[in-house]
Amino acid sequence: MQNLKEYLVHPEFDVIAAIADEQGMETYVIGGFVRDILLGKSPREAKDVDVVVVGSGIDMASRLKETLGKKASLAVYKNFGTAMVRHKELELEFVGARKESYRRDSRKPIVEDGTMQDDQLRRDFTINALAISLNKATFGNLLDPFNGREDLQQKIIRTPLNPVTTFSDDPLRMLRGIRFATRLGFHIEVDTFNAIRETRDRIRIVSQERITDELNKIIMADSPGRGFLMLDKCGLLEMVLPELYRLKGVDSKNGIRHKDNFLHTLKVLDNLAERSDDLWLRWAAILHDVAKPATKKFEPGIGWTFHAHDFIGAKMIPGIFKRMRLPLNEKMKYVQKLVKLHLRPIVLSQEIVTDSAVRRLIFDAGDEIDDLMTLCEADITSKNERTVRRHMENFAIVRQKITEIEAKDHVRNFQPPISGDDIQHIFGIAPGREIGIMKNAIKEAILDGEIPNAFQPAYEMLLRKAEELGLQEVNLPARGHEPSTDLATDPASDPTTDPASDPASDPTTDPPSGPPSGPPSGPASDPTTDPPSGPPSGPYPGRAAPRNEGATEDDH
Repeated sequence: MQNLKEYLVHPEFDVIAAIADEQGMETYVIGGFVRDILLGKSPREAKDVDVVVVGSGIDMASRLKETLGKKASLAVYKNFGTAMVRHKELELEFVGARKESYRRDSRKPIVEDGTMQDDQLRRDFTINALAISLNKATFGNLLDPFNGREDLQQKIIRTPLNPVTTFSDDPLRMLRGIRFATRLGFHIEVDTFNAIRETRDRIRIVSQERITDELNKIIMADSPGRGFLMLDKCGLLEMVLPELYRLKGVDSKNGIRHKDNFLHTLKVLDNLAERSDDLWLRWAAILHDVAKPATKKFEPGIGWTFHAHDFIGAKMIPGIFKRMRLPLNEKMKYVQKLVKLHLRPIVLSQEIVTDSAVRRLIFDAGDEIDDLMTLCEADITSKNERTVRRHMENFAIVRQKITEIEAKDHVRNFQPPISGDDIQHIFGIAPGREIGIMKNAIKEAILDGEIPNAFQPAYEMLLRKAEELGLQEVNLPARGHEPSTDLATDPASDPTTDPASDPASDPTTDPPSGPPSGPPSGPASDPTTDPPSGPPSGPYPGRAAPRNEGATEDDH
């Protein structure tokens, strides 16, 4: 029998050993702590430890708290028969050894006191049933009745009992198995995986909160795409995240194909996982093309299009978050914003990057501009190295422009130099549509670079716009905003002006919500591949027509 006492470095283990012998109870550390140290993780990195007592886990925890004194805290959960002791940076959860049985319509077990063997049999996987003795006579001995250590060495996920029984009893274990395989880089043993496929309908009795918690843990893996491929292969994906499932498949018409948007999305997710460990940014990657099935259309002479999938996708986010029991607060709004804006930087990377377009992008994205750029860089999944290199070089230009323009114009989290209250005071008018018209005119002029983001030029423009509306100044601006005696700023000489910028043709301007009518004015779909060569023609004067997305497999 192997002894692992050199890994029991926490002094709390010695205290538990003394109490266990004093009370005459078999006591073991079990589960993740044992699994992780056998995988090479330092035991000092452990923050939580599971302890099984053949007897009362609550009594053991209470005695440990008493021995450790005031620096320890105790929480007792009588309904679950468990207790938690927190001491310094370590959390120790105690439970009495038990055996479990299940009813068909519930994953909540009927619990009885049991032996240590009963307790190991109820564990989900062999790698989580490994235990180390904390009794002094056998201190450090490894208890491994199901060859869990060999499964760790072979990188196998396998159940201690018949897997159909294991997953039927507690269907959440199916998601846990895929989560462990994804995060540890293991594979699921054939009979175990087939049992997941066979019992997948049982997932319907699991609460949405528990399902979403496991999905979040899969998403936070180093290569989360692999987890979603396993979910799809065993038939669970359609049940737990149908919107992602619907992205599957490739259509072909007149010899023109579009890419498999499911596989594309997983590649975007994996690309992003290399750049960021932000859960909500990863959710934005998963959902950025969620509306493509609803917007897919074949247009003769153009190919497959997904017009307005960014805007329609953004509208779908609240419903998805509500069903998934994800937070309906600023986290949801963050994902929604990134889904809505995810094409904007890609469009910029295809064209000459104007100050006006970048200014509008900064204004619309606000504090999320850096995350938006990271998402868009991850969204380039072409297999054509030249295409990828061109986009990444242009993204670098866009990032540089963002830095320069933000330093100069302070557009991020834009606050107008003249407020609605200022306008009411200057012209002696009540709230009304004229105030909105004048505020919007100033905002548009700043974003287009016609005037700098400062009070004086904004005030002068306000007076010109007011004259058009038949309004006259009746009060000077409030103290601190008195107009300068200098000559009015000449937009033509203003270094922030972009004379070539035409807001009417600015591809970053939001189209109306919903599918567009008439000829499209922007890229047909996700522009991650080269547009057709040759001069533009047809209904897209002055710019290249939208490319045929997925025309060849090599484009992606």
